[in-house]
Amino acid sequence: MKLLKIIGVDTRFISYTPEIIYINNLRFSKFSRKREQTFNKYYPEIKILRSSLLQKICNHASKILSHQLKPKDTVLLPEIKDSTDELIIIILEPYSRKYGINFVEYKDKDNFKINKKISSLTLNIEAYNILSDIFTGEGINFKRHNNNENVPIIYPFINVSNEWINSFLDNNNKTDYPARTYGKLSLSFMDFISEIIPQYKENILKSKKFIEKNH
Repeated sequence: MKLLKIIGVDTRFISYTPEIIYINNLRFSKFSRKREQTFNKYYPEIKILRSSLLQKICNHASKILSHQLKPKDTVLLPEIKDSTDELIIIILEPYSRKYGINFVEYKDKDNFKINKKISSLTLNIEAYNILSDIFTGEGINFKRHNNNENVPIIYPFINVSNEWINSFLDNNNKTDYPARTYGKLSLSFMDFISEIIPQYKENILKSKKFIEKNH
């Protein structure tokens, strides 16, 4: 990290892991090919990953995170259950440098006073949940995201589709949807409407917000 700063890379816009450095915003990070060559002279074993899709995911996540994270927050990371959880933790890594966030691993949740939590809920899963609510005939459950601990939950991937995530992770576009009443009907409807209205998931979330605000 010291070397990156010395050669002019803004580390607030890259995610560091021991084996890979992910460029979250190429322009703001200033991580040019020339700087990459200089870096690799010292650390040839560390891969520099340049992905326009990852940058797109990071951009959508940052629109949520920039409004909901505050300097010095103590934030609980999600329990790692799948590769989506792993990806969200990678994307969050530079926020410890951006805002001085103290990220707490899920296994250590009882050892810290948490004031915010991260959820890996995605656009697809939220749209699926809303449709499942509607198909039960009981209407949208606006209280689903409420929790009993009065700790705000942040959803960085709420505007990020599983198609983007799976494509970046090379997951063969497989998405694990939670079991819900009328879940199969919801998935069938999603498959059907995706061919007619490509942006239907975003529209479903916008409609939910509008209804909730004006209920």
